[in-house]
Amino acid sequence: MKKILITGASGFVGSHLVEEALKRDLDVYAGIRKTSSRDFLKDERINFIELNFGDKDQLSAELGRMKFDYIIHNAGVVSASRLEDYWRVNFEYVKNLADTLIATDVLPEKFTFISSAASYGPASAEDLTDFLTEDDEPNPINTYGKAKLKAERYLAQLPDFPYVIIRPTGVYGPREKEILTFFKLINRNIEGYIGTRRQHLAFVYVKDLARVILDATTSSISQKSYFVSDGRYYAQWDLGKYSKRILNKKTLRFHVPTSLVRGIAWTLEQFSSNGKSPALNLEKVRILESVNWKCDIEPLKEDLNFQPQYGLEEGLEETLAWYKENGWL
Repeated sequence: MKKILITGASGFVGSHLVEEALKRDLDVYAGIRKTSSRDFLKDERINFIELNFGDKDQLSAELGRMKFDYIIHNAGVVSASRLEDYWRVNFEYVKNLADTLIATDVLPEKFTFISSAASYGPASAEDLTDFLTEDDEPNPINTYGKAKLKAERYLAQLPDFPYVIIRPTGVYGPREKEILTFFKLINRNIEGYIGTRRQHLAFVYVKDLARVILDATTSSISQKSYFVSDGRYYAQWDLGKYSKRILNKKTLRFHVPTSLVRGIAWTLEQFSSNGKSPALNLEKVRILESVNWKCDIEPLKEDLNFQPQYGLEEGLEETLAWYKENGWL
């Protein structure tokens, strides 16, 4: 039985990766912190390992005593109270982990890094037929994306390092908490959007994402990068359209001017307390106001025969049912 380490295992995507790995009869080690919740890691087959990516000595001690066949590095932060935290967690911790694997001579067969489409930034806002491809020049528009890109480039320059980089678009599904805010408003008959310009958005259901990540990790493919979406593209109000139908709701729809949203985000950042980043911040607004997130998944289809099983409507059916069953909605 091959041994796999999944970091960030207690989170939304991480817990689904653990479930997918267990389905494939892998010996699963969930990389967590001491403070991590184990609410979605109840399967008795799961092994736990506490890792401090800021401490190379601790990493060497933990990783040196066991050699993993596969590592999926999913740990990271999407929101941070300080800009330096994006760099520390999304770049420096990746570097520390890769350096430790090399120094202790315990390289896995595959090291899969979960990056983001944000590492490239959006496609053209002027030409909505444009989409992101691997050959494009990356142009991340926020610190999160810049840190992810720096981590990608660091891994790519390591000699013979067996990496695969996965760049998901908007990930949704059971246990996701950020888009949940939008669904809660829909459930209260409120439907809000930023600006009025049509957007082309891309999504991927978490189960499809977990499946293709495990496919890439256990494949013979190495030193390649892939964008991941469901291969379809949506206007910003499609999320509301499908949600309203599924929840059987009618809503009051409104559009908030982009300049006003930026102003609110700036104000919330200035008055945030306890060192926590507000749910609405300028880093996130730069992503939300972007017009075009279309991306090319043909390489994923060609190399891994990726066939998404869920479009947005089908994925939302399962997601919203889960939220209601678990009292989140």
